[in-house]
Amino acid sequence: MIELAKRIEKVEEYYFSKKLQEVRSLDQPDFPVINLGIGSPDSPPSENVIKALQHTAEQHGSHGYQSYKGIPDFRKGIADFYKRIYGVALDPDKMILPLMGSKEGIMHISLAFVNEGDEVLIPDPGYPTYASVSQLVGATMTTYQLDERTDWQIDFEKLEKRDLSKVKIMWINSPHMPTGSVLSLDDMKRLVVLAKANNFLLVNDNPYSLILNDSPQSILSIEGAEDVAVELNSLSKSHNMPGWRIGWLAGSSEHVDAVLRVKSNMDSGMFLGLQHAAVEALQQSDDWFEKLNNLYSLRRTKAFEIMELLSCSYAINQSGLFVWAKVPDTIESVEEWIDAILYSTKVFITPGFIFGKAGQRFIRISLCSSVEKLQEAYDRIKTSKQQNFSALELTKEER
Repeated sequence: MIELAKRIEKVEEYYFSKKLQEVRSLDQPDFPVINLGIGSPDSPPSENVIKALQHTAEQHGSHGYQSYKGIPDFRKGIADFYKRIYGVALDPDKMILPLMGSKEGIMHISLAFVNEGDEVLIPDPGYPTYASVSQLVGATMTTYQLDERTDWQIDFEKLEKRDLSKVKIMWINSPHMPTGSVLSLDDMKRLVVLAKANNFLLVNDNPYSLILNDSPQSILSIEGAEDVAVELNSLSKSHNMPGWRIGWLAGSSEHVDAVLRVKSNMDSGMFLGLQHAAVEALQQSDDWFEKLNNLYSLRRTKAFEIMELLSCSYAINQSGLFVWAKVPDTIESVEEWIDAILYSTKVFITPGFIFGKAGQRFIRISLCSSVEKLQEAYDRIKTSKQQNFSALELTKEER
C-alpha cells in the first residue's frame, strides 16, 4: 500500500461515518433501528423553497458554473436575515461568503489562517470536526474545558490566566453542541476583548440559534467584533435543509477575502437552483419557526422521558437540536452500555465521549425523530428493562 500522508495519521474516520454503517447493518423490515443519534432534521423545508429549486432547475441557463461568492440576491438575503434576526448590518458585497454547508467553512478558515504548529483552542466537549481539521492542518490543538457544574459555560477566570499568545483561532459554538448551553452577550463581549488582547481569530459556529432558543445572538453584534471575529451559519438545522449543503461565512471583508482565496481553489460555485431556494428559505416568517420549535419542544419532552427511563440526569433549559444527559454512576462503560441498548432494543443513542474527554459520562439524543418514533424507542427500552434483559451479558459474538 502507498504510504499515507502524515497529516491523517492521527485523524480517524468520522465517528458517525463508521457507526452508522454498523447501525444500518442491524436494520430489519420487521424490527427497524430507531436512530436517535444524528442531528439531521426529518421535516422538509417549506414548499416555496422546493418550488424555487424546481423552477430554476427547469430553466435552460441555470446549469453552468456560478460565482464563487454566490449570486447577489443570495448574499442580500443573508444580510437581510442577519438584520432581522440578530440586528447585525452586513455589507452583502464584502462581508458574506456562501459555503457548501458550514462544515466546509471549518476547513477553509483553518487553511486560511493556521500555520503548522499554531495553537487552536477548541471546546471540550465540542464538535469533533474542530479537532480533526486542526490535526489535518498541523495545528497544535489545545482545549478549554466546559463543566456541567457551571452549566457548561466558559470559565473565564481560568481562561484569562492561560498563556494564549500562540493561539491563532478559538472556536466557540452558541447554542453549544452537544450541551445546549448558550453564551450571554456579556460573555461574547468578554471573548472579543480576550481575542483582541491576544491577537487571535474568534470563530462562532452558529447553526442552532433559531432552535429552542428565545434570544438568537451573533458574535458580530458585539462592537469591535469584526476586527477579530467571524461567524459560520447555515440552513441545515434551522430551515430543515441539511442535505442541501447551504451555509455561509460572515465577517470583515479582509477575513472573508482570505477564506475566499482558499475556497475558490476547492470548488466551482454553488448550483444556481440551491441559491434561489436559499433566498426563499431566508425569508421564512416567524410563524414558520414558531411551528418548528413547537414540534421540537414536544420531542424534547419525550426525549427527557427516555433519559429518565435510563436514570440519566439532565438540564431542562437546553437549546438546540439535542438533549444532553449524564449517565448514572452505576454504568462502568458508557460505550458498552450504548451498544447494549442498541443490540437489545435496536435504539441508537450517541455516546458523549466522541465530543471530548468532558463528555465521557454523557449521552446525547437527537430531536430529529417524530414524537411517535421517540415513544416507540421509549417503549422498547422500557420493555427490555421489564424483562430484566441486559445485552451487556452477551459476548460480542452473540450480539
